Amino acid sequence: MLDMRPVGYVIGLTVMALGLAMLLPLAVDLAEGRGHWFVFAEGAILTTLIGGLVALTCKNGVGEGLTIQQTFLVTTGVWVVLPLFGALPFMLGAGELDFTDAFFEAMSGLTTTGSTVMSGLETMPKGLLLWRGLMQWLGGIGIIVVAMVFLPELRVGGMQIFKAEAFDTMGKILPRATEIASRISVIYLAMTLMCIAAYLVAGLSVFDATVHAFTTIATGGMANYDGSFSALPPASHYVAALFMMLAALPFVRFVQMTAGTAKPLLVDPQVRAFFITIAVIVLLLTLWRFVQLNNPSEATFRAALFNTISIVTGTGYASENYMTWGAFPVTIIFFAGLIGGCAGSTSCSIKIFRFQLLFASIKVQLKRIRSPHGVFTPRYAGRPVDDDTLSSVMTFFVFFVVTLGIVAVALALTGLDFITSLSGAVAALANVGPGLGPIIGPTGNFAPLSDIAKWILIVAMLIGRLELLAVYAIFTINFWRA
Repeated sequence: MLDMRPVGYVIGLTVMALGLAMLLPLAVDLAEGRGHWFVFAEGAILTTLIGGLVALTCKNGVGEGLTIQQTFLVTTGVWVVLPLFGALPFMLGAGELDFTDAFFEAMSGLTTTGSTVMSGLETMPKGLLLWRGLMQWLGGIGIIVVAMVFLPELRVGGMQIFKAEAFDTMGKILPRATEIASRISVIYLAMTLMCIAAYLVAGLSVFDATVHAFTTIATGGMANYDGSFSALPPASHYVAALFMMLAALPFVRFVQMTAGTAKPLLVDPQVRAFFITIAVIVLLLTLWRFVQLNNPSEATFRAALFNTISIVTGTGYASENYMTWGAFPVTIIFFAGLIGGCAGSTSCSIKIFRFQLLFASIKVQLKRIRSPHGVFTPRYAGRPVDDDTLSSVMTFFVFFVVTLGIVAVALALTGLDFITSLSGAVAALANVGPGLGPIIGPTGNFAPLSDIAKWILIVAMLIGRLELLAVYAIFTINFWRA
């Protein structure tokens, strides 16, 4: 029988850590003097107490390590349980959200999706705004660790192709997975501090710079204003664009840079493909807008650059309503949300490397059609790709498309129109944030949706953030028989 104690122990510790994190917005609310601090005091006590008790109860079952089944359960369970406690400040505090809306907001935050049901953000207590940003920041570092340590081991969606690289810096094999996780954490914190400093130089206040740095590095996209970045200075748009791109690069490459070599980053095929993709889309949108407006300007280029990077990386910021740009730009933006950044980053969606493996496989199949007796092998980064990895990637694509269709149909059955249903499914499953249309578009939010639609999106956010297969595996009979 599967021993659940190690699973409970790990989840209990993460819940306790989340409770301790509530002390930061508590301190901010105390300093603001609006009397909102007690909300985080109650939440911190309850969260820390429950997490600590669960961890203490399950501690006697902790062994040398986790089995594959336990790892799957921990990976999924953490992202299910943490939003339950992360929702407390939204229900108890100034937001006064009901459980569905509060859980939606917390799940969107921790999965770094960035969809929101909250409005009137300018009048919210600073502690609550900080909590939204802090949850995204914690979710961002969490998903990097999962992507670089757990998913390759679980052979999910082709992530095993990075298994060797995740534990190899300058040719030295790291002795423990915790070592690379700790190195990545240091880099993540350093990058956040640099982003805060850059926002301060761009003209943001200390509070705005901090919260937006949290959500930028996490590629989460929750802003302090209903108008997102349209309310912030133009210089901050360039800062956000730079750090969104950096956060969408594989963090293991930054670890290698700190070890003394930048070559792995420069020669990484997914990094090159990522920058080429960004450049092509920005060029297309900029030229389209130049022709459309008949008035080339820096503001037009900045809008194309900022919103393209925001959507491709899955951050979800908006500097203006791109729904008014015309059918062609909106179509480009819709498909851009399905691309994503690099593996082992805070970015989301399908990811660049999966498209590269897909195209490599298609190229080989075409060669085999032309030369039936030839021997052709798909290659990635100069190395042959084994059938197991290709099978995992193809399975991911199939599951992604099927899941996207199911979510879109389910949303349509709640009474939503086609554009809202389809773009909402993409926004949740690809963890992009905003959808398209007047309801959930860049100038709207998800509050008008029914509770059923919100729960559908909550499930989609969870499935998408954990690369689909890590969640689906739990619901198979063989998983529990193993």
